[in-house]
Amino acid sequence: MAKTILIVDDDPAQRRMLQAAVERNGLKTLTAEDGRRAVTLVEDDAAIDLVLLDLVMPGLNGHETLKEIRLRRPTLPCIVLTASGGIDTVVQAMQAGATDFFVKPASPERIMVSIRNALELSTLKVEVTRLKKKAAGVLTFDDMVADAPVMRQVVRMGQRAAKSNIPVLVTGESGVGKELLARAVHGSSERAGRAFVAVNCGAIPENLVESILFGHEKGAFTGAVEKHAGKFVEAHGGTLFLDEVGELPLDMQVKLLRVLQEGEVDAVGGKRPVKVDVRIVSATNKDLAKLVAEGRFREDLYYRLNVFPIEAPPLRERREDIPAMVSRFVARFNAEEGRAVRGCAPETLDMLVGFDWPGNVRQLENSVFRAVVLCEGELLQPEDFPQIAGVRPRPLSAANDALPVGGLEPANDAAPSAPQGTPMTVTVVEQHAPPVPIFDEGGHLRRLEEVERDLIEFAIEHYAGHMSEIARRLGIGRSTLYRKLREYGLDESRLAG
Repeated sequence: MAKTILIVDDDPAQRRMLQAAVERNGLKTLTAEDGRRAVTLVEDDAAIDLVLLDLVMPGLNGHETLKEIRLRRPTLPCIVLTASGGIDTVVQAMQAGATDFFVKPASPERIMVSIRNALELSTLKVEVTRLKKKAAGVLTFDDMVADAPVMRQVVRMGQRAAKSNIPVLVTGESGVGKELLARAVHGSSERAGRAFVAVNCGAIPENLVESILFGHEKGAFTGAVEKHAGKFVEAHGGTLFLDEVGELPLDMQVKLLRVLQEGEVDAVGGKRPVKVDVRIVSATNKDLAKLVAEGRFREDLYYRLNVFPIEAPPLRERREDIPAMVSRFVARFNAEEGRAVRGCAPETLDMLVGFDWPGNVRQLENSVFRAVVLCEGELLQPEDFPQIAGVRPRPLSAANDALPVGGLEPANDAAPSAPQGTPMTVTVVEQHAPPVPIFDEGGHLRRLEEVERDLIEFAIEHYAGHMSEIARRLGIGRSTLYRKLREYGLDESRLAG
């Protein structure tokens, strides 16, 4: 999404010159002929990303306009223009909150460098502020990227839920941002600033679920060398987020139901229950009603959790939010990795918006992370997203190349009738994923366990670490997937639940 620049100058010729320089670089512009009009536009249009402000104007001058803008939007970057480079004038403007300045007439290159630097700094400040709010437990719906029409109802529902302590069940595909939605509910409620404890119920070994959730006393079982409070006690006064709640074993569902009904926790080996004041927000990517019908989830617990359901839509249904998300991810990864990527090339952004994103926001985030690290220029190009852009057709030799995941096509229609022993040339059909090699360097088949290891590793990358989806696509159980990860020495932390 193109940034919007407000140009404020009483000289029509100067406004046109600035407008042309800015729009040539793919940015949108608004213009104002005086300070009062500029203040009105800033107040009414939240889409304005930066202000180019002339200091010498009749009526409300530049210094006064800057002060009024700062009162209304303290974080909006403002670059001041002055016809004289007097040090006192510049110092006064910078002390009033100007991001940068330049002396008129300035070259279009100088103007654009200043604008780009100010926009990048502004984006980074917003991201840092958001991360601080997340850590402090005060993240709200205003901090989410939720401008798509389908997200407006989600935000409205979340804001209504935040006004009470009603249990909330967030449903949706893996990677859609269910935890972020839960944090926004917490940060918009009266419990904001208190503990927000997240638990992935599907990632806890069955024999440790009770201890991790409800706590244990020292010596309660073998290995209990010290007392553990448990997640419910940790979240006392705040919010407990139970992610993948459908993965809880049936016996633990009984104990969870008691905690929700009685408001007290029985630790393993404890002598008396402990009172807790916890707001429950749970999430699942499964159909809990179907699990209830199959006898795999308690009906009474289902009704206890599903008091206020909120469905988070997949990313393919909110494509309008992708440009803003990409901008945020680029800013964050620039800071984390010490990179200087300015954004996406237009064709890259079109490609990202058009992709279906089976792994949703999590997959988009991981893809941008990889692209930022690989990018060799200032803008992300389609080739920085090889899994999305696809692999171009190329010759495949049996000895050194890999068998494509897609189909094989003969090089020409006559190939099947070629004499026996004649090498057959095949072409990799355009695809959205890299192949898994099945031949070694000598042209022989690789061992089954080696191919299986590579296939699992590829599945983790392709499905953005979503454990349930990986297991389902590979046709194995979650516990089997974990066991194979350990057998092959693969990193379990890459799985996202």
